[in-house]
Amino acid sequence: MNYAQLLFPDFSLIACGWLLCRYTALNRRVWDQVESLVYYFLFPVLLFHSIVRSPLDFGATSHLLTAGVGVGLSGIALAYALPFLPWLRTHIDRSDHAASAQIAFRFNSFICLALADRMAGPAGLLMIAVLIGVCVPLFNIAAVWPMTRHAQTGFARQLLRNPLIIATLSGLVANLLGFTVPDWLTPTLTRIGAASLALGLMAAGAGMQFATLARGKTLAVSVLAIRHLVLPLIAWGLALGLKLDAAQAAVLMTFSAVPTASSAYVLAARMGYNGAYVAGLVTLSTLLGVASLPFALSLGR
Repeated sequence: MNYAQLLFPDFSLIACGWLLCRYTALNRRVWDQVESLVYYFLFPVLLFHSIVRSPLDFGATSHLLTAGVGVGLSGIALAYALPFLPWLRTHIDRSDHAASAQIAFRFNSFICLALADRMAGPAGLLMIAVLIGVCVPLFNIAAVWPMTRHAQTGFARQLLRNPLIIATLSGLVANLLGFTVPDWLTPTLTRIGAASLALGLMAAGAGMQFATLARGKTLAVSVLAIRHLVLPLIAWGLALGLKLDAAQAAVLMTFSAVPTASSAYVLAARMGYNGAYVAGLVTLSTLLGVASLPFALSLGR
């Protein structure tokens, strides 16, 4: 499987956004409005549709779900712990950490879906749908918490106002209640989802400033190492410990090593944090996925 070819569309859209913002009349004023559109409308529709379109079969995937949540909680714990580690805390900016901790545990669900379909067909899609349905709300809440805590704003209030969390929780409830999207509405929602991915990645490119990464190298290396090295190793251990079959292990290893979510940049920027820094991390994570995916899948064989 050619992982570079699979990830090239994401990277090229980031590059397009960067070039357009810096060398055309489509400057920051334009991209600020694009970010708002993505954050308040396009991404919420995408998340809701992604969760409700596939029934969640918890019984058939209980071991996989346990392993996936275990991987996610491990990533959250490791990301949160970084500022408290004696050899790291003096080199980490707390504000940048609050915004970029999400890089370590969030995942690009559409790359997961594409890979699961290629490796395990409809069964793989069903398995990854369960992981997405459970983990997206959990990870979005975990992404918001450090930012609200650092800004000393009410966590519950931020959750109730955050459109990404509202959409994911609504999607999960709707799925559990058996709600299905009408066939006539599906093409519209699919196109909105495609637009959100393209514009979200281009907005990340437009907001990227490479100099910000140079000022936060320790934090960047730490969160990316968790995302692309540590989590695949944890997933491998859980796959062995829970005796997952070959298809479930392949889905879990993919889940543990894909690039981080492209919406990480929009979330950080809209909440008033260093979006340029997070955009750089999204770009690097997309590139690192070319190496971490084959590494993770080789462990699961």
